[in-house]
Amino acid sequence: MLIIWHLGKKGTKRFGELKTLMPGITQRMLTNQLRELEAHYIIHREVYPVVPPKVEYSLTEYGTRLMPILDAMYEWGKDYMEEVLHEDKMIK
Repeated sequence: MLIIWHLGKKGTKRFGELKTLMPGITQRMLTNQLRELEAHYIIHREVYPVVPPKVEYSLTEYGTRLMPILDAMYEWGKDYMEEVLHEDKMIK
């Protein structure tokens, strides 16, 4: 979900840019996740015929259609955390 989120909010990114946005992810895990998302038509991988090789990732139409769901999940989580933290502070 984090890869989709970053591509949806920040636009087309190269591999290194995605890795920087997700400091806890290993190169192998990011590669595997990108391949899986590409295989499921969620992201598009554009390879440019230049030296050194240039590859960019972006959301497909299917990936873009996931963004309202991710936005709703983000808002729910934010509201939930505010309410839970507020309740915890009131109880203590």
